[in-house]
Amino acid sequence: MQSNIIYQNELIFIEKEPSQIPWVKIFTQKEYKELADLPKELRSYLWDVYDVVEKQMQNYYNPTKINMASFGNMLPRVHIHVMARFENDNYFPEPMWGKQQRDTTLELADEKMFFELLRKKLEEI
Repeated sequence: MQSNIIYQNELIFIEKEPSQIPWVKIFTQKEYKELADLPKELRSYLWDVYDVVEKQMQNYYNPTKINMASFGNMLPRVHIHVMARFENDNYFPEPMWGKQQRDTTLELADEKMFFELLRKKLEEI
């Protein structure tokens, strides 16, 4: 497993995005250009995975908001960004691709423990 991949199975893999905030990207193993291109069962599974990731981020980090993005202009394949946002993160309320608002350091719970909890929950679906 590559160091940035925190979970994978035969259908999907999840990568950690290096960032100040908790941020992961969910990919399908097979490359599809658009969500509409996915077989219905895989599309349904992808949303189940997203649901688990979002709920675990909410429970573990207690963020101000969870942001979700799915645009593949730079990487034209299906992937979903899931980001835990905080009022005092460097970009809030801007998107993470927006203009930096401040220079702060966040005090966050251990991400390795989050990844372990996330893997356990993902194995349950």
